Amino acid sequence: MADDIINRVAQSQLVVIDLEDFYPQGKRVQFDIKDWLYEGFVLREKEFRQQVKNHDWSQYQNQYVALMCSTDAIIPAWAYILITIELASYSKKTIIGDLNILETSIYQDIVSDLDLGLYQDKPIIIKGCSHKPVPDNAYVLLSEVLQPVAKSIMYGEACSSVPLFKKKKKF
Repeated sequence: MADDIINRVAQSQLVVIDLEDFYPQGKRVQFDIKDWLYEGFVLREKEFRQQVKNHDWSQYQNQYVALMCSTDAIIPAWAYILITIELASYSKKTIIGDLNILETSIYQDIVSDLDLGLYQDKPIIIKGCSHKPVPDNAYVLLSEVLQPVAKSIMYGEACSSVPLFKKKKKF
């Protein structure tokens, strides 16, 4: 049939990467230590250590945890480290920061573990518009690792992509 529709996208070498496909399961929680501070601002070591010791850390089993303090208190690094040590046997990942920083950190691990050989000299489309909370930084991280290997990088959908990078031809 001469009128058959040919799907040129399906026949091309085009590789579509959807970061949403890499989104790991697990609840994300923000842990605010302000309630463990005297008047929300002063860290008293003895009381703080007691709070850490008495807290039920098992509730964070297989969760991603963002440690933060919502007040302007100055928190010494050892306080976050102490909490992280307690969380180590329960949480999937613990960071200092908000939930966006947590997602960025999760995607840093994902992007650094990608097999870049799959993308060598291929035209790549980084798919946008995800339904899961993929941070903008994840797209930046992905483009950064793909640029040395990809033939080209575009953003969007195969039908309406924005060209971002094209490798210069070697003569």
